[in-house]
Amino acid sequence: MVNRRDEAREYADTHPWIDFDASFANRLGARSWMQVGEAYARCAELSGTPLAPAVAEALHQHALIRGAQATVAIEGNTLTVEQVQSIYAGEFTAPQSRAYQEREVRNVLEAFERLDYMVMDDGDLSLSAELICDMNRWVLDGVDPDASLEPGAIRTHSVVVGSYVGPPARDCWHLLERLADWLDGDDFRSTSSESAEHRDAFARTVLSALLAHLYIAWIHPFADGNGRTARLLEYLILARSGMVPLAAANLMANHFNLTRDRYYARLAAASRERDVLGFLEYGIEGLVDGLVEHSAAVRAQHLGLAWQSYVTETMAQFPTSPASERQRTLVMALEPAARVPRSDIAGLTPQLAQMYARTGPRTLARDLNRLEDAGLIEVSTEGIRARVDLMSAFLLPTST
Repeated sequence: MVNRRDEAREYADTHPWIDFDASFANRLGARSWMQVGEAYARCAELSGTPLAPAVAEALHQHALIRGAQATVAIEGNTLTVEQVQSIYAGEFTAPQSRAYQEREVRNVLEAFERLDYMVMDDGDLSLSAELICDMNRWVLDGVDPDASLEPGAIRTHSVVVGSYVGPPARDCWHLLERLADWLDGDDFRSTSSESAEHRDAFARTVLSALLAHLYIAWIHPFADGNGRTARLLEYLILARSGMVPLAAANLMANHFNLTRDRYYARLAAASRERDVLGFLEYGIEGLVDGLVEHSAAVRAQHLGLAWQSYVTETMAQFPTSPASERQRTLVMALEPAARVPRSDIAGLTPQLAQMYARTGPRTLARDLNRLEDAGLIEVSTEGIRARVDLMSAFLLPTST
């Protein structure tokens, strides 16, 4: 639906699908709405899950690094997750031929962290055309010093991406203003009863983040960096909601990178065939997939802490000695669910190798017997494994 103030603008005739109307989302299928419900439940679970500060920071850094790598990789940057991690840690400098790729990564990492601070300082952070331009300036700053384009400036020329022709340059600033007003407007404010308000607000947040991404692609307001700007805006909308943990707000960007062929196909279909529902369904599916993986990582952290506590409690029944410390080190060196051949146990870690280098040939056998009697390990012909399954909820008690 064209707003009265848009009637005289050229884009209203050339790009009538840029109508800032979210009512079509009501046609989303039952599967997508169920996935939104699953995403809400997983985000609520993650938000209420206590984590040690060091663990929470590690998960956040991991998500930040993966999100930054995904954001630039979609645009053709070939730096790996490991290299991005080293850049974040200040331990990697790209060769001169790829210095621009390193700068792209640093820009995106700094942009995500800047948005985090903005959200923490102002939980009710409003969107604006100026803020969207700032995001573009952040991601392009210093990437190509010789380029004629000005980072953060609205394009002044027509643009063609593949077969898609962007709206007239003279309309881009107006379209960004309308986009910001729309995303912060009534279409994405919850109107449900109090009991359902939180779930409704979450659904509207997810839809607004995906539509923000799509509309930046449609408007294509900048000469370069539109994709990175779209993903930053998407991230900000999810992060400022307070319903999506910061460590999960990058998950859709990671999904777009992992399924890059589908990402471009869905964007093209939305632009060429006006298949907006297809893009929303694809994005929602990716958010759920990412949350499932993220939840598994959090559970693994909790399982590790619970197992460590259980091992410490169990070993406390034995007198403090070099033997009990060695046995505790052994059982903690075993990976969950992995079976290690008996012949490999003594050299499982450098620390264990040093410990057993100072003992006799029968020490390992005595250590394994004690740990098996204590119920901490299982010994079989297939190898040795830690009994981490004891930490699983609803597991029937065993005889050990």
